[in-house]
Amino acid sequence: MTAELRFSTAATEPQHRSSRWNAVICESYFPLELQFHDPMHFNGRLTRKSLGHVGMSRLTSDPVNYERRRSHIREAREEEYLVTLPRTSSVEFRQLGRDVRCDPGGFIIERGDEPYRFFYERPNDLFVLKVSRKALSERVRQPDRFCARVIDATTGTAGLFATMVNHAQSQIDTLSVASCETIGRQLLELLGLALNDAADAGDSGFSSVRAAHLTRVERFIRENLKNPELSPDLISEACGISKRYLHDLFKDVNGTVSQQIRDQRLIAARDRLEASRDLPISEVAYRFSFADQAQFSRLFKAKFGVTPSEFQRNPNCIQQRD
Repeated sequence: MTAELRFSTAATEPQHRSSRWNAVICESYFPLELQFHDPMHFNGRLTRKSLGHVGMSRLTSDPVNYERRRSHIREAREEEYLVTLPRTSSVEFRQLGRDVRCDPGGFIIERGDEPYRFFYERPNDLFVLKVSRKALSERVRQPDRFCARVIDATTGTAGLFATMVNHAQSQIDTLSVASCETIGRQLLELLGLALNDAADAGDSGFSSVRAAHLTRVERFIRENLKNPELSPDLISEACGISKRYLHDLFKDVNGTVSQQIRDQRLIAARDRLEASRDLPISEVAYRFSFADQAQFSRLFKAKFGVTPSEFQRNPNCIQQRD
């Protein structure tokens, strides 16, 4: 979802409204099969705009049934999620064998690489964010566990996320490209925080106690990336667990503590370089506690496929390689 779009069926002849809406939906998100209650009298409006790594759209329409089928997924080139916030009426959603009903005040996450059914039986007004799997996975462990689950967005970080989505949408026409990219990053960070706070909603495959410990450890790491003393010893002491138990936690997710620290620092450094194109690379390396610029550049290229200077000149070069 990169190009800006404004579409309304009001300017479309009644016999073509359903087909035009179908085409606009597929272009904005991905291929879907649509069914209409009353195709000849259908009304809908859709606006979309890119916020850097986040596609934001607002969809207002009469009742529709949307289906993502196996035949659609065979042609998919990348894995993406849709984050949907209903505003005026409930939506029904089925995916991964789960059926949920999301009322206004909540949001749901849909996997684009799995079949699903999504519908609403009354006119609705929806905010929809389109996010790549890669971007979300950098901020929350195993995001698939939150799919087809209702996240309460009336309080806490989820409420803050929903509020920011609403404010961003209300001001989106006045935002510069740079502002859009910054807001997109902030929305991703808030979404990650909201999902981490709701981590007990997932089917994690290991005990809820271990999941809670791992979530607390990951949060501590993210909050202390600029601390040069960040280490397994500091983490275990701060989180009240033994170092051996700490290392065992990361075996559950096929990683290591040191790898998590390094990867999160690289991601934060990448975001900092993207936000401040004229910031000296040496300063970014120092800020996130890398030994020197040479080490930072080597690790950055190993993770992202380009050097920090190449990325700073052209932030889209990482996307092009993925």
